Amino acid sequence: MNTHLPLQGRVALVTGGSRGIGAAIVRRLARDGADVAFSYAASEQRANEVAGEVEALGRRVLAVRADQADQAAVAELVKTVHATFGRLDILVNSAGVFVTGAVDDSTVDLAAIERQFDINVKGVAAAVRAAAPLLSEGGRVISIGTTGADRIPFGGAADYVASKAAVAAYTRGWARDLGARSITVNVVQPGAIDTEMNPADGAFADTLKGMAALGRYGRPDEIAAAVAFLSGPDAGYITGATLNVDGGQSA
Repeated sequence: MNTHLPLQGRVALVTGGSRGIGAAIVRRLARDGADVAFSYAASEQRANEVAGEVEALGRRVLAVRADQADQAAVAELVKTVHATFGRLDILVNSAGVFVTGAVDDSTVDLAAIERQFDINVKGVAAAVRAAAPLLSEGGRVISIGTTGADRIPFGGAADYVASKAAVAAYTRGWARDLGARSITVNVVQPGAIDTEMNPADGAFADTLKGMAALGRYGRPDEIAAAVAFLSGPDAGYITGATLNVDGGQSA
């Protein structure tokens, strides 16, 4: 295998791959040699732009609109990717939403909270269940969580971090389920990352920067680098693990 293209010959599926961290993951896996499929929720224009970047690298690409809250649609997405490319080696669960609200706040939109669990937990489980029988020997499953699953430094985020903590627990269980096939299952937990949803110049930026030992926001490509490592051949003995990429926020 070309050491400069550690993922050459591999096929990856990234959910939520048209923006932010997900788009950075799509670009990095393609740069490392993988053919990449990704799902998106709304903007076809953004999806086409990301797909064009992958094609420019000489990789095959497939962008599919899919509602991550719809478990049947998620399962169909996985099957479509496998049928299109003829294999599936890497599944990255990046699609997610962030809904806040304190437990004693009567104005919280409970429907939005429920949809958050549908996307962040049930959608992830649906993707992994659909992918499990299709993943190649030595495949990879990587989910994007949050360091808030381990330590919550402010109020109002309980429902969100509970959804991500569920994914971390699933990760450890799935690692046991799939280990006999040398399929690794891990979770990457970002801290504050500079995205549209949480910009480095936003209202809470100074507070969040102060929580990190490095005193700054992370970049989407830094999360993508961690995912690329866990997707590659050097991470074959890492499974059931949690990798915090948070600038020392959880230190």
